[in-house]
Amino acid sequence: MRLVNYIAPASGGLRTALRELGVGYLAAGHEPVLVMPGPRPERRQTEQGLVVTVPGLTVPGTGGYRAIIARRPLRRLLDDLEPDRIEVSDRTTLRWTGAWARRCGVRSMMVSHDSLAALAGMFRPPGVPVRRLVDRLNRNTAASFDVVVCTTAWAAREFRRLGVPNLVQVPLGVDLAGFHPARADESLRSRLAPRGWGLLVHCSRLSPEKRPERAVGALAELRRRGVPAVLVIAGDGPRRRMLQAQAAGLPVRFLGHIAHRGALAQLLATADVVIAPGPAETFGLSALEALASGTPVVVSDRSALPEVVGPAGLPAADNDASCAEAVERLLRRDVTERRRLAREQAERFDWPTAVDGFLRAHGLDQRAAGTLSQIRH
Repeated sequence: MRLVNYIAPASGGLRTALRELGVGYLAAGHEPVLVMPGPRPERRQTEQGLVVTVPGLTVPGTGGYRAIIARRPLRRLLDDLEPDRIEVSDRTTLRWTGAWARRCGVRSMMVSHDSLAALAGMFRPPGVPVRRLVDRLNRNTAASFDVVVCTTAWAAREFRRLGVPNLVQVPLGVDLAGFHPARADESLRSRLAPRGWGLLVHCSRLSPEKRPERAVGALAELRRRGVPAVLVIAGDGPRRRMLQAQAAGLPVRFLGHIAHRGALAQLLATADVVIAPGPAETFGLSALEALASGTPVVVSDRSALPEVVGPAGLPAADNDASCAEAVERLLRRDVTERRRLAREQAERFDWPTAVDGFLRAHGLDQRAAGTLSQIRH
């Protein structure tokens, strides 16, 4: 059974990872069940197995994120479904499920999709020390679960520093067939950018931790330098109005959330450079999708993304000038070479390998018969 919180209808990377892992678990002969928050109770069979929606509260100021807060109904659901393993993607409000699993003899895994140290560094009030609190929370998390999975060395650093013994590093993957350089569309490009201009794309949830304002600021800096470029923003969230005000007078186009994966793949393959400036990114699926599409990525030098994009992208400091400089350097690269490097880097990550790694972290052989979640009632 997989448990997740803080997910919205238009959320991207986490929803993608959950779907792809579920599809892989199902194909490997297991019976995955995903429990997630929603507006009302619901059960439906999907390509990733059974999805159970539990009523969750909307988190204010997040643009639609929901969280399952009530423990008693979720505990009853756990008791009813009798999972033989749980995989939890929420290090805060669902951490108690680790104790439930241990009490019931159920193997448990916590998947760290974010860095508490990085998020605390972004949002703490000035002068307030948070390292001790973060360390205590991370120790408690590691003690509550049989295994903690991190997707990059950067994400694992806050646990390794504490000497956590049950830490496993397993990278995520990318849909290498769905996201491909061949999806580039010149007619789309002609609609989005004048001939001879660079087409920049920022694709993320428009929320503070993603730093979408850095992409707009970088474009403004590029235009001041006389670089002909436009910016397309694909995504929605609580900062959209602020970004629209910031972008006034600049060649910026807001597309909103792109639900159709084919349309997103087409946009990413058509772009010249993707900007992913979030300093707290622990893996960055959208950046990897850009690479699979043959498009290089500018990333934050404070995040995990430099180790993901490798030579196919460039890191930048958390300021507009540095981000603009990195974009300009990528635009100067030979087009064929930069697209080749991007695709080759993406091909190091695939979902079958990721699924195999997660199953091994669960203590399961990918080829073995068994169930990730056994439903008896």
